[in-house]
Amino acid sequence: MHDPEASIRNTLCLKRLRAIIAFLELVSVYPEVNETKHSKAHGLELMSSFKHVQKCFTNVEAHAKLNAFITLADRGTLQDRAQDVDDQKGTDGLLKGKLVAVKDNICTSDLPTTAGSYMLKNFKSPYDATVVRKLRDNGTIIAGKTNLDEFGMGSHSTFSHFGAVKNPKNQQTHQASSAGGSSGGSAVAVATDQCWASLGTDTGGSVRLPAAYTGMVGFKPSYGLISRWGVIAYANSLDTVGILAKTTHITRHVFHALNSHDHQDPTSLRPSIRHRIATSPSLHPRSPLRIGIPAQYNIHELAPAVRTAWHRTLARLRSLGHTLHAVSLPTTPAALAAYYVLAPAEASSNLAKYDGVRYGTRTSSSNGGGGGGDAEGGVLYAATRGAGFGPEVRRRIVLGAYTLSAEARGNYFLQAQRVRRRVQDDFDRVLRAANPLRVGGAEPVEGVEEAMSEVVQGAEDEVEEGEGVDLVVCPTAPGPPPALEPLKGQSPVEAYTNDVFTVPASLAGLPAISVPVPNAAGKSDDRDAFPFVGMQIIGQFGSDELVLDVAQALEEHIAEEQG
Repeated sequence: MHDPEASIRNTLCLKRLRAIIAFLELVSVYPEVNETKHSKAHGLELMSSFKHVQKCFTNVEAHAKLNAFITLADRGTLQDRAQDVDDQKGTDGLLKGKLVAVKDNICTSDLPTTAGSYMLKNFKSPYDATVVRKLRDNGTIIAGKTNLDEFGMGSHSTFSHFGAVKNPKNQQTHQASSAGGSSGGSAVAVATDQCWASLGTDTGGSVRLPAAYTGMVGFKPSYGLISRWGVIAYANSLDTVGILAKTTHITRHVFHALNSHDHQDPTSLRPSIRHRIATSPSLHPRSPLRIGIPAQYNIHELAPAVRTAWHRTLARLRSLGHTLHAVSLPTTPAALAAYYVLAPAEASSNLAKYDGVRYGTRTSSSNGGGGGGDAEGGVLYAATRGAGFGPEVRRRIVLGAYTLSAEARGNYFLQAQRVRRRVQDDFDRVLRAANPLRVGGAEPVEGVEEAMSEVVQGAEDEVEEGEGVDLVVCPTAPGPPPALEPLKGQSPVEAYTNDVFTVPASLAGLPAISVPVPNAAGKSDDRDAFPFVGMQIIGQFGSDELVLDVAQALEEHIAEEQG
């Protein structure tokens, strides 16, 4: 005879069992989730530092063909350091004894710093960058230096003197895919467990794009929060040290370790501004939040799978109690062009010192001939720079030098600066929190002319004047990672369009994070489909904690769905 109560008990037991299995699987994949305020109460222990280093180096050997690292630290030395950490009883902190990789344009005193270029192939810094020193002070172990586009110039990590980085995902296809750039090596190292977390640099999306392509979390903080001292400059007004990790939880811990004023960096935010950010109620709003959906990001070129993932991400945020509102960022279409005027202009100035005399590897021949390279007419410089720089760096130097020339400065560089200011004004108008860098605060939000019903069904009415939104949510990239082989025939302009969604936040100096969300197309029979899509969350300047909070809530919500 059927017993209804027994059936209910069995169902409940089955659900509990599934929940326990899901939790154990989560712990096995992400052992760092144990490090919470309740971890000691549950008696959960993290993997020892020695075993952690051994596991990472096993993965380094297994994934050597992906070319994630340019230089690796000595394995024996790292194991000794890890053993020392394990021997120190009572050491606290999630970063203690963890292996962290560093992008090879960030200086380290014990490892070469090449910036992915032949020009710096023999360079070894006499000092650590501030971010590296802070990592060491927090007990982390530097695993090595990761591969990148030369001097950070590229979107696919293919313009490296040491070879292209390959995406570890979608390995069932015969064609290698892009890992994104320029911090592709840092993203791949984390994605394949060759390290626990990694540092990259984000100038126009160079942390967020690789994160989107490899299914990682990629965070670009507000400009000036993390020190740039010891980072080889590409574009000073845009360069930001970013963080790549598997979870927002790890990302937040690394960010907290690095977020402090540095008197050696003139662009580091002063303590007074940091205090203003920490005490501003508008930068730390309570739920429910107002989520902005930018109409200009719903472009025709957006891949259907990305658009669907965007829809579902917005639906998830609404299910968490937040409200959705269409917003307009009218200068967005011009942002990419402005970026590719401003960034090369700064790069042409920054890279002028690499001439083989002051800095850089000097060629042994002059203009391809014999001799010592000291021919008349400055041929030494030409030969050294021609041999030392790759094609993309040479292209951007020439472009930047032209836009700064007397002939073109007014038509290009100054116009691009005006566009940049308008991009900042757009965000300040849409985001309801006042920009702490502006004394008078941001202007009130104007009405949005038409709702963006194409993006999400059931979105609330357009933003009312004076209300604004707390965050803007949009895709990180317009499509999935492209195959590497076709990229060889791609024009530079086509490659530059990859940064269309990431550049605006960089121009405005705003915090932005890319979070992986499920790709519905990945469940189909299409073997080229990737299992994730990068979704970007952008906040007002200084609202880094809010951006991380929402990213973590979204991440946890997705984990519950899949559990």
